[in-house]
Amino acid sequence: MAAAIPALAAQPASLVVVSRHRPDALLRAITGIGQMDHPCFELIVVADPAACAAVQALGLPVKLVAYDEPNISAARNLGLAQAASDVVAFLDDDAVPEPTWLSRLVAPFADERVVAAGGFVRGRNGISYQWRASMVDYLGQDQPLDVDHGAVSLHAGTAALAVKTQGTNCAFRRADLLAIGGFDPAYRFYLDEADVNLRLAARGGLTAIVPGAQVHHGYAASARRRGDRVPLSLHEIGASSMVFLRRHAPQRDWPAALATLRAGQRARALRHMVSGGLEPRQVAALLDSLERGLAEGRARPPPVSQPLLPDPPAFLALPGTGPRPGRLIAGYRRDRRALLHEARLVAAGGAIVTLLCLGLHARPHRQMFSPDGFWIQDGGLFGPADRSEPRLCRTTLARRADAEAQRLAPFRPVGPA
Repeated sequence: MAAAIPALAAQPASLVVVSRHRPDALLRAITGIGQMDHPCFELIVVADPAACAAVQALGLPVKLVAYDEPNISAARNLGLAQAASDVVAFLDDDAVPEPTWLSRLVAPFADERVVAAGGFVRGRNGISYQWRASMVDYLGQDQPLDVDHGAVSLHAGTAALAVKTQGTNCAFRRADLLAIGGFDPAYRFYLDEADVNLRLAARGGLTAIVPGAQVHHGYAASARRRGDRVPLSLHEIGASSMVFLRRHAPQRDWPAALATLRAGQRARALRHMVSGGLEPRQVAALLDSLERGLAEGRARPPPVSQPLLPDPPAFLALPGTGPRPGRLIAGYRRDRRALLHEARLVAAGGAIVTLLCLGLHARPHRQMFSPDGFWIQDGGLFGPADRSEPRLCRTTLARRADAEAQRLAPFRPVGPA
């Protein structure tokens, strides 16, 4: 169970969400963001013009920046330039945070030594972890980092080995991020956060790993991958990998690092081919796109540095956030329509709602956040939620609801089942 981490109610925060051509995912993320228990933060959205219009139609006070280029680092810098708080958090548009996420993520910045923080990320089924904690080295390769999953921990790094933060669940002290020039636009996608991690570590300061600050990340479809995570191109992975080596590694170490990269991406493509996601000819095309990206990365010039605004626009608080009650609604799949109706009504009243809708079987559970503003967990009454549980569990609906309430309570209010 994650330890209770106090919220910094008095410390404002800025939250940046970058989106491109995924308006439905963005609007769902904003719905989840509106349920944060942090009472004082501003929301900054950097997105294509159509998505900006969709957000504007919500009528919320949001700092909007129109940007329609495939460069997440440049987009994040535009968001950073708008941030009025000392701490700036980042969330992907295809992610939804737990209600306690932001307050927990920014809490470690009360320690002036902390320059960055990252939390845990749950994957597509909403239960299993996609990412917890790791280091990243000067070759761009992940290295293990053992942390206590029940407590915040602080870690130092170096220019060659830094604590890694995930772009969909991270925060930085604004002054420190500005001091290194923000994100490097040479990384249009991939390794952009790792580059920031190494540059910040070289300046000193600590990175906090906050297990209780959790987001759900679904990997929505994009120009680079399908919704089932099958890649459409490896070009930017190749280009960013080469840029990263040029920035951080001596040339004598490049051949081994590139061999590891090629082997890993080839194995990834072959796994998708074996599972039926790719045809053999598509595997060859993907690996060719990796090589083209590597070639471009060798020639990609250093980016022209764009000054980041030292004095951003005034803080623009997002209203309606802060602690709120929770409610867990449990029932059988045969009553799904009525259960969904009840969940919508309770969520519309301002509560954090978790709907447990189970069938009379033993299928594993999955969890997602509905665009209607509540969490849905489905699967079998007798099936596992956490994948470490037995595949068959003899129980009743009441006992199962109580068990799931206990599992979820460290991350969101659930109230009585």
